[in-house]
Amino acid sequence: MIAILARADNGVIGRDGALPWHLPADLRRFKALTMGHPMIMGRKTFDSFLKPLPGRRHIVLTRNTAWQADGAEVAHSVDDALAIGQAPGDSGAEAQAGDIYVIGGAQIYRLMAPRLTRIELTEVHCDAVGDTHMPAFGNEWRETARKDFPAEGERPAYSFVTLERGI
Repeated sequence: MIAILARADNGVIGRDGALPWHLPADLRRFKALTMGHPMIMGRKTFDSFLKPLPGRRHIVLTRNTAWQADGAEVAHSVDDALAIGQAPGDSGAEAQAGDIYVIGGAQIYRLMAPRLTRIELTEVHCDAVGDTHMPAFGNEWRETARKDFPAEGERPAYSFVTLERGI
């Protein structure tokens, strides 16, 4: 299980249901990593998309038992979400090598944290204004890859970082 997220230096990951920055390279990386894989997300994250993202399964973890939406596979517990993600889907987007991505929001990351094996993190080097925060990751995580990028115009500097548990 892999979490994928962008986080500002001050812990901000969102503002008003969206990202507080626009980094095209981060969006391209998200697409490349998640393409063909099931993604677990909360309802608000799913609702932030204009439409379901092509080539990926959208497993939505929600407490609302009446909620449903086109393109969403609904789960009401962590175990249900994992079972759905491990089962073959009917969307044409099958899991590759068993990878399941957790894509947010903050509450979903917290729920899935004990089961994560890897984190694909974009460190956004700024103190962003936002209403959704994610604390720094604990000592059980080890950095195994990093690629740094400089600021460009209004875009802040950022780094693509891979963290693995207990290496």
